[in-house]
Amino acid sequence: MKKDFIEKQKQKLIELKNELLATINGHNEQVSDIAGVSEPGDEADIASQRIEGTLMNELGEQSTRRLNMINAALDRIEQNQYGICLLCEKPIPESRLEVLPYAPLCVDCQARQERRDR
Repeated sequence: MKKDFIEKQKQKLIELKNELLATINGHNEQVSDIAGVSEPGDEADIASQRIEGTLMNELGEQSTRRLNMINAALDRIEQNQYGICLLCEKPIPESRLEVLPYAPLCVDCQARQERRDR
């Protein structure tokens, strides 16, 4: 894989990481705000706050999983393994990495994994 392509992807991954960290911090603050509401309300208000808190936690978990994938991709760059499928060890096409720079698997292996996980 070309060095300039990898460097471009590294910068893209760093930008994504920084955006996600800001998003996660924002979610954490919102969850804290929701949890800190101490005024008693009617049952509908309480239920609404719980649902909102659950959604915020879910968004935080998804962001954390994505952050872990980004960090793993940055590690693969440092180990000169970026762009190599973790399962079949074949090159991941640059077009796939352009769309999903932290993709750990080629399209075929990803499809097999998704079928297995159903």
